[in-house]
Amino acid sequence: MSFPPELAAALAAEEAAVFAYAPIGVRLTGDKLVTAAREAEAAHRDLRDALLARAAELGASAAPPPAGYALPYPLTDQATALKLAIEVEQRAAAIWRAALPPVTGSDRVLALNALTDCAIRATRWRVSAGVTPVTVPFPGRQG
Repeated sequence: MSFPPELAAALAAEEAAVFAYAPIGVRLTGDKLVTAAREAEAAHRDLRDALLARAAELGASAAPPPAGYALPYPLTDQATALKLAIEVEQRAAAIWRAALPPVTGSDRVLALNALTDCAIRATRWRVSAGVTPVTVPFPGRQG
């Protein structure tokens, strides 16, 4: 059995999310926000590791992550860091949402849980940033 391409896309998204949280975290102030960034990074690391384990279980090799990532805009302050945190979670949610239809069994459970977790984190970041509405009707849906 090969590694489903939807899970490979999720792996790439999780690797990018892990990378993004380092510069996000250094722009945040206050224990609550810094802790939230650390927890978000850890959650994405856990998802990345679960996907790597799943690939290994299937006897598939995952593509190595790039040496670095370009952020979509400079992070100059807490506001831009919060904006990026929201985008990271929205992008990851979109990837996980796309993975739901074609996967089954434990892969589907993983995708649904990841989508839910991304949606919750995005909502918390919106609250912290003062963005309204704080929730979206269909997390991960593009458009």
